[in-house]
Amino acid sequence: MALFAERGYAETTVGDIAARAGLTERTFFNHFTDKREVLFAGSEQFVKQVVDAVRAAPKSQPPLDVVVSAFETTSDFFEQRRAFARKRNAIIAAHPELQERELVKMMTLASEVTTVLEQRGVSASAASLAAETGTAVVRVGFDQWYRDPKDRSLAFHLRAARRQLEGVVGAASRRRRR
Repeated sequence: MALFAERGYAETTVGDIAARAGLTERTFFNHFTDKREVLFAGSEQFVKQVVDAVRAAPKSQPPLDVVVSAFETTSDFFEQRRAFARKRNAIIAAHPELQERELVKMMTLASEVTTVLEQRGVSASAASLAAETGTAVVRVGFDQWYRDPKDRSLAFHLRAARRQLEGVVGAASRRRRR
């Protein structure tokens, strides 16, 4: 992050990153496929925590509640990384190839959550809707969280995004009934 801040993401090379870390480029590539992955380190831990929380949720809980609650379990993980998240998201926002990588990571997560929901007995279509909708809630909530000048928790922002979703769906439902 320091190198990206000093030189800019595009101008920072793998060689620069490896040298700053006291590694060879070869060692760097043993840990990362490319410099983009430096920004996504730790995502495996995040995915595992979400998937484990989905698995552990009561079977009686509705699928979307399971997914949003699973994302809420990551609040402490991110609270420890708020400053990093702010810098990381600024870099990602400025580079389309990083935005693409972020979307691929979120699609992969939604797919894994869908699979676990299906294993819990949720129909394929309901599992997909819950996972994709939950992922949208987390993207909106995360965006609000890292921009929040009051530094409220990620869980707070996920719940707020869920309420916004309910308002959107409720408004659409009311219009259809008219």
